[in-house]
Amino acid sequence: MHAYRPDALTVWENPEVASRLSHYRAVMEGERPPRYRAAKRFPVDYEDRWGLKELLEAHEEAAGGFEEYYAEVAEGRPLGREVEKSYLSLKVEIARRLIDPCRLCEWRCGARRTRGERGVCGLDARVRVASAFLHWGEEAPLVPSGTIFFTGCSFRCVYCQNWDISTRPSNGVEVTPQELAAIAVKLYLMGARNINYVGGNPDQSLHVVLESLLYMDVDVPLLWNSNMYMTPEALSLLLDVIDIWLPDFKYGNDKCAKRLSGVDRYFEVVSRNHEAICRGGDVIVRHLVLPGHLECCTKPVLKWLSRNCPRALVNIMDQYRPEHLVARFPERWPELARRPSREEVEEARRYADQLGICWRPVS
Repeated sequence: MHAYRPDALTVWENPEVASRLSHYRAVMEGERPPRYRAAKRFPVDYEDRWGLKELLEAHEEAAGGFEEYYAEVAEGRPLGREVEKSYLSLKVEIARRLIDPCRLCEWRCGARRTRGERGVCGLDARVRVASAFLHWGEEAPLVPSGTIFFTGCSFRCVYCQNWDISTRPSNGVEVTPQELAAIAVKLYLMGARNINYVGGNPDQSLHVVLESLLYMDVDVPLLWNSNMYMTPEALSLLLDVIDIWLPDFKYGNDKCAKRLSGVDRYFEVVSRNHEAICRGGDVIVRHLVLPGHLECCTKPVLKWLSRNCPRALVNIMDQYRPEHLVARFPERWPELARRPSREEVEEARRYADQLGICWRPVS
């Protein structure tokens, strides 16, 4: 399955894991509060009537102060009470503006989602959850993970394993922010070590996710499991509330991304966003080894990560299998009509070793 042995207790004996996921572990073990709880208590002066530009300027100005505040909180400063006009409520207001016209992802399709128009992701302003449960198949530091699967996606991957929810946004139950908060709290009470927002893809549901945080106040780390094709505006809203990132880095070039996932400017956008989260966040990058794409995708991705995200753990995934359109029309993507060979996976991991990337399982 994954590169990490599924034993969440002994994985922390690995000093590489412990040091690179130190913030996440501290939140998970109750040594500091999750970032979203602090964001609810950090006051920000803004007006709901302001335009998007003014709100974004206020958000950017508040970001530095919040970082200083959270550093003090992490050292033991009491959180205090929630405030009505907070850093989090400002994020919620901005997210509402970003979906009408929509520019949450780099399609920037401009759909008026609050007016019922559907974006490239297939969603209007309503958000749907396909399933939510304790997931034991994630990386070892994460399990059991409280996964919430949203429908819809900004990509059109021809080999998608979750195509039933990514390409069919109606395959889920509509949730309000309050209902989404209740789902997350229930998972926490069931023993989740984190709340894992995934899909499909969670980016297009950002506005409801952020608002849901106004209705929950439990000490659980938040995890963002994304294709990382979001806009800088959307990413800025997440940077101060997410405790651990689980991003995909699929392709080493734009040609493969366009052919297999139907998106433009892939490497520019995704590398930009990975660089942003790697500046100070706890990150486990997922890279799926695609058959026939070792030289064009796997090696360039690993090389870029070694240079630009040296603190990140990297899960070199070997579980690709022909699914979705590839399974139906293998002649269109002949190189993907098989599992990756043992030699391809071993070569990817040897290359990661040469680059000094931390990927190895805990023995």
